[in-house]
Amino acid sequence: MSEYEIKRLKDRCQELAKELGSFTLLSQGSVMPQPPTAWRWTRKVSGKTVSRGLNAAQADLMKQAINNQRKMDAIIDEMRAISQKIIFALPQNSQSPTPAKRPKPSLS
Repeated sequence: MSEYEIKRLKDRCQELAKELGSFTLLSQGSVMPQPPTAWRWTRKVSGKTVSRGLNAAQADLMKQAINNQRKMDAIIDEMRAISQKIIFALPQNSQSPTPAKRPKPSLS
């Protein structure tokens, strides 16, 4: 992989990292209508399905939070894939610089 391609991938990763900061509400689960005017939020907790009733305003916010969570998960998946491409693009024989040796503190 060329230096240009690596730089392009790093730039994309930076753009994605900035997007992560834009999410304020996050949640997992799903929101379903509960006739006549109620809503139900359902999610898994410790392998068990848990649900809670919501009013219309809460349902709208929860839907937004779930959508944000899905977008964030997709961004993280893309960042992970980019990171792996960058790491494996490094030459096999290159070694990371060894850290400077620090003197050990005395025990007295």
